[in-house]
Amino acid sequence: MIPKLLKHELTFPNPNDADENGIVAWGGDLNPSRLIRAYQNGIFPWYAKDDPIIWWSTNPRLIMEFDDFKLSHSLKKSMKKFQYKFDSNFKDVIQNCSLVPRNNQDGTWIQDEIIEAYGVLHDMGIAHSIESYLDGKLVGGLYGVVVGKVFCGESMFSYVSDASKSAYAVLIKHLKIWGYDFIDCQVPTNHLKSLGAKEVSREYFLDRLYKVNMLSLNHKWNVENSIIN
Repeated sequence: MIPKLLKHELTFPNPNDADENGIVAWGGDLNPSRLIRAYQNGIFPWYAKDDPIIWWSTNPRLIMEFDDFKLSHSLKKSMKKFQYKFDSNFKDVIQNCSLVPRNNQDGTWIQDEIIEAYGVLHDMGIAHSIESYLDGKLVGGLYGVVVGKVFCGESMFSYVSDASKSAYAVLIKHLKIWGYDFIDCQVPTNHLKSLGAKEVSREYFLDRLYKVNMLSLNHKWNVENSIIN
């Protein structure tokens, strides 16, 4: 039986005890303390509209090692046409992520309560966005959550070819400079695998997450100026 979380308790079951689908628990809420605790333990929320909150720790897990990122010649060329900003327009990024149709998905999991909850994390300096602009217009980007030296990617969108991939490439470049360790891509997808992400076991992922974050729970997001040169 999948454990139910109570609203007045912030503890999670051991993610290694997730069921065969990767579900750790259900219920609870999206208050900031619970969300932070979840990410610190390698757990993330993902659920459909009108369903209870479902908490996951998938096996296998998808991660991106910075040196494994595949920067193709065509993407490198595309990157030159965009201007990039960090944390300049977080709300529009997450809202656009909620609007972009996904293959094999009916509707979006990024509901109003998700947008509100991650907006609070953004105000706390924990959730971040990177945005691609073309002629002053937001045309792509992504957002995620920082836990220690790990960036947990949540979702991306693109209205112009390569806009989100270019933002992703810029993010990886800066995370590497700032001393981050890797990106948690969560659920395996062919798109992210094509960019160099790899599958690892949940046990490996959790062990590495624990070791990295024990050394750097207060690692800083180093953006001083939102405009990226």
